[in-house]
Amino acid sequence: MGEHRPRETEGNGRGTPGSGPVKTVFLLQDLKFGGTQRQAIELASRIDPSRFSIRLWLMAEGDDFLPRVGELKLPVHWLSREKRVGFESLVNLWRSLLRERIDLLVLWTVVPNIWGRILGRLTGTRHIVGTCRGGASPARQHEGLLSTLADHHICNSTALGNAYLGRYRVPKTRVSVIPNGIDAPPGPHRVHAASSNPGVILSVARLVPDKDHDTLIRAFDIVARRHPGVELRIVGDGPRRQAVENLVRRAGLSQRVRFLPGRLDPFPLYGESDIFVLSSHREGLPNVILEAMAAGLPVVASAVGGIPEVVRHGRTGWLVPSEDPGAMADALERLLSDGRTRSAFGDAGRRLVEEEYSMSRMVRCHVEIFEKITGGRSRT
Repeated sequence: MGEHRPRETEGNGRGTPGSGPVKTVFLLQDLKFGGTQRQAIELASRIDPSRFSIRLWLMAEGDDFLPRVGELKLPVHWLSREKRVGFESLVNLWRSLLRERIDLLVLWTVVPNIWGRILGRLTGTRHIVGTCRGGASPARQHEGLLSTLADHHICNSTALGNAYLGRYRVPKTRVSVIPNGIDAPPGPHRVHAASSNPGVILSVARLVPDKDHDTLIRAFDIVARRHPGVELRIVGDGPRRQAVENLVRRAGLSQRVRFLPGRLDPFPLYGESDIFVLSSHREGLPNVILEAMAAGLPVVASAVGGIPEVVRHGRTGWLVPSEDPGAMADALERLLSDGRTRSAFGDAGRRLVEEEYSMSRMVRCHVEIFEKITGGRSRT
């Protein structure tokens, strides 16, 4: 099995049948910076441990969020420290499921949704909840083959929920839509939204194909020619880093585009910016858009997946067609030249997050589903 062995942070959880909190595992691929990881961690920390005893199981290396996990004192069980999910991780997942006798297995991101369902059913795991949080995730998770292996499916956007009901014909009683939740930062929000000379456009997204940074760079190239004082900041890591940097260099934008790593607390980045932009061509409901709106930033984003559910066109931001740099550039320029609209969009976005996308609401909705599925009781 190699040099890496699972590290137990709790007992085997068997206990007295039917007693104690529901033994729950959140299965994630890793703890790399990402909206799904952040939501899973915050959810796990906010659920009453006397009702659900939650452990995080991780299938591969990646520990960006480990300081936050430690701060919250969440128990962690590493199935493997390899770069990718492979034989070691799957064997250890199989063995851990057999040994631990989990009551509730909740699956986050694509790979855990595939192998967690298959191995969970083969080992007799009592209840399995699948999640879907990305525009291409239903196909990548092989829902056409595996949807029946989950007792319930939680999606973070209505668009994804409709895909399960329509294309994959999952019964309505087994699909729930729970948007991401976020705590708006306290105190005054974005104070420069109405400035006459905005200077920073911000994009926070992993450097992966779905985020389509190429369209963003081409749009900014147009904007930069007309607004010499504007800077683009790209925050995130990922396999396309070199390709995006090369595109910036070929466009002659190296002095105007800054690349910054992901971070545990993103809100200072929003506080230093004037406009938030996201150019994805596939999405669920991006956590980063909620963060930007909570910080009082106006948003420009492609109208894909669940984005139109939160970016209300002409109210909290501008929606543009995906893969259309010209349309994105026009929307950015409209905000750059109109401080009053930037301020109005920022205020409306913050109010919307506070009213409809609170962390407390997200937690409450998950707990209601978990209790309905398990009956609120551990294995009998």
